[in-house]
Amino acid sequence: MEQNIIKRVLKFLIPSGIRTAIRKELQNVAYSFWIYRAKHKQRIALEKIRKKERVKVAFFVIHASVWKLDKVFQLMLNSKKFEPVIVICPYIVYGEECMLTDMREAYCYFMNKGYNTVQTYDEQTEKWLNVKKEIQPDIIFFTNPHKLTKEEYYITNYIDLLTCYVPYSSMVSYLYQMQYNQIFHNLLWLAFYVTALHKEIAQKYAKNKGSNVEITGYPFTDIFFDKSYVPKEKWKINNKAVKRIIWAPHHTIEDDFILNYSNFLCYSDFFKDLLSLYKDKIQIAFKPHPILKSKLYLRSDWGKEKTDQYYEFWQNQDNSQLEEIDYVDLFLTSDALILDSGSFLAEYFCTGKPELYMMASEKARGQFNMFGQILLNNVYLSESRNDIIKFIEEIVLEGNDSMKDQRNLVCQQYLYPSKEKYASQKIMDIIIEKLR
Repeated sequence: MEQNIIKRVLKFLIPSGIRTAIRKELQNVAYSFWIYRAKHKQRIALEKIRKKERVKVAFFVIHASVWKLDKVFQLMLNSKKFEPVIVICPYIVYGEECMLTDMREAYCYFMNKGYNTVQTYDEQTEKWLNVKKEIQPDIIFFTNPHKLTKEEYYITNYIDLLTCYVPYSSMVSYLYQMQYNQIFHNLLWLAFYVTALHKEIAQKYAKNKGSNVEITGYPFTDIFFDKSYVPKEKWKINNKAVKRIIWAPHHTIEDDFILNYSNFLCYSDFFKDLLSLYKDKIQIAFKPHPILKSKLYLRSDWGKEKTDQYYEFWQNQDNSQLEEIDYVDLFLTSDALILDSGSFLAEYFCTGKPELYMMASEKARGQFNMFGQILLNNVYLSESRNDIIKFIEEIVLEGNDSMKDQRNLVCQQYLYPSKEKYASQKIMDIIIEKLR
């Protein structure tokens, strides 16, 4: 009772602007303390790990569909120094049913790869895993910076360990605070970013001025530059005369979302029509963002039944298919990509094949950072159905890819592995050097 009275008196006596300034300053002090404390504990952890013969590395995974560290995991698997393990963490944003589905899917995906994989949730006992006690990792690789999981599996619970992060996307948006300056980014031991442009953004916007950032390139795209890799056939129609197009819609379908990338609600029927219009000429792989389905479930004009029917449609047509997880081989065996997502913009660049970016609005164009703008300037853009049809007919079917050379130049400058060393190997080398 007394505390409530004091709060009311202070609220009356201190203007709101001053209260906001005081609150902001206190948050700033707390932030700085967290960063200082994490660095101190990381120095202690580093000294302990240096004395070990084997280092246990836990890779925290929320969605299998955005797993971008396969080559790093394999390098550690083949090393005598490291003992890697996959830890499946819950995605708690859209309820228990969605959480369990995602966790089962991810567990099966990694088990099928033959990786040592651990679930954080036991459905039989309904108990959660204590990672520190039962796995005892020395290093943790996070695959998502956002608070989408339980507190037990977020970075704030592991500041006494060495924590690493490779972005699940190539970071092309203008969400500088969200992608570079959350408490997550500032507490990391090491953050491995794609280009010098990304480090410059971290130096400008991050509280720690990007002091933990290493420029390595993007480990996920290593395989696109590996000339010895032979992709598996992924397409329903095994006839290369029937062109292979990937359609990858983003999840940002809300009117009030911080990004306005997605065209899905406007074009969902149009892409179905394209299957009939070009039935004997093209096949389309529907590759939606992993959380698009959950968002459609929640919409009154879609819902679960309509959404499931839509996804099943793409699975069942003669010249269509549904792709929801691994997409390396899909990219490498395709002819073109049509998208309005962020990460694929850079990733598909590395295949050398044409891509059409569906620009939702002029506002959306302004929601890319410098790296994103460079990429957009070197791909085909669409603002209408006619633009999409033109791309299919002139670039995909007729092969008039006039932007190929300039895409290759941009790829060489920003994405191609430097000094003949892949990004995954750079990450390994940096960690090994730090452990010496």
